[in-house]
Amino acid sequence: MPTVRSATALIAGVLAVAAGAASAAAPVSPDVTRHQAQIDKIVSEISPQRIEGYVRKLVSFQTRHTMSETESDTVGIGAARRWIKAELERCGAQSGNRLQVAFDSHIAPVSARISRPTEIVNIVATLPGSQPQAKERIYVVSGHYDSRNTDVMDAKGASPGANDDASGTAAVMEMACVMSRYPFDATLVFMAVAAEEQGLIGATHWAEQAVQKKLDIAGMFTNDIIGSSRADDGRIDDKQVRLFAESIPATKEMSEAVRALIATGGENDSISRQLARHVKEVGERYVPDFKVSIVHRRDRYLRGGDHMPFLARGFAALRFSEPNEDFAHQHQNVRKEGAMQYGDLPEFNDYNYIARVARVNAAALASLSLAPAAPKQVQVRTDKLDNNSTLLWLPNTEPDLAGYRIVWRETTASQWQGAMYVGNVTEATVRLSKDNYFFGVQSVDKDGNVSVATYPAPLR
Repeated sequence: MPTVRSATALIAGVLAVAAGAASAAAPVSPDVTRHQAQIDKIVSEISPQRIEGYVRKLVSFQTRHTMSETESDTVGIGAARRWIKAELERCGAQSGNRLQVAFDSHIAPVSARISRPTEIVNIVATLPGSQPQAKERIYVVSGHYDSRNTDVMDAKGASPGANDDASGTAAVMEMACVMSRYPFDATLVFMAVAAEEQGLIGATHWAEQAVQKKLDIAGMFTNDIIGSSRADDGRIDDKQVRLFAESIPATKEMSEAVRALIATGGENDSISRQLARHVKEVGERYVPDFKVSIVHRRDRYLRGGDHMPFLARGFAALRFSEPNEDFAHQHQNVRKEGAMQYGDLPEFNDYNYIARVARVNAAALASLSLAPAAPKQVQVRTDKLDNNSTLLWLPNTEPDLAGYRIVWRETTASQWQGAMYVGNVTEATVRLSKDNYFFGVQSVDKDGNVSVATYPAPLR
């Protein structure tokens, strides 16, 4: 856990009393900070060389504009999506055909950035969970494989899209190929989505289908523009990645859940912010000397990406992006003006950097899909004035559950500062005031895998 104002000082004098506990002795927690061998293996197997190969192959299709050529085997978005699907199928075959690869297709009507009805095709690779009680829980990771020029309607000009977003697509492909060799309790979905540049069309279609099918999407990451560690002024920053995490959604109508967040000062405890905290903690544990910098915004200033359709439908969703974008190499026609080279070309990518971002993604996805589900219906009692805080929640029925831990932080802190394991109970009291601290409850399995924290709603 990150330590702010000394976790020891915070924990001193804190007593957690589990309701119904047979003994006053504190229950023994599984080791939640140790490295999981499977996650270490996955992280070590992510290859910058393979990622570079994927990027250069995607660039070789000349353009991947949503309305570009679909019949050719060498040029255009049709060739690109068939190659991505074939490559994921090849990886799936090498891992015992556990990776289920399919096209997700629909026809997009004419709109502001679609001049004619156009088939939009996502490539979706699903790795089913192996635990019956957890396999319906799904974690999604995406990159968009379409590209664009300065003119977003230019479907014929060379549009390499090496960083935006062959980098994210290649990272997702690499994760799928590596992770498909390992078992996970929950289900993982790896997606290369189309028509991001034309208005997030591919991601919107899949997210809406998830709602219609009542899929349990427990978390979603998109990787978009993760290719370069060099800023437009030449500065190199290969030690961090930005992780954009929304707080309160900008909707006309407020849901009861959002209303409860605002009423209790929990604007920084949205489901996406809770997911981001988990990603930061796990990512920085498994990828040393690399910082996950949480940005308290839905995306870059008034801009967007493929996580936004998931946010709009109530799912926790995050965006990974490089620390400093170079706009000469983004949404630009390939050309040279004097000594300045414009265009999104593969030589401007840092493949070791992309691999680090992919490792953070993979570690977080593996941790989430090995851990139990986050506790449901977490509440804090408010029926009497008390300087203690009593929390309660519904029991988790997954067979490898060990128990639960309560986490807390001061109201001005971003990351959790303290934690206490309370055992396999559904109610516990902590001698800290809900006036002064924010709380969450996490599920813990017998191997020490920890879920995302759930913020408590008031129980009146």
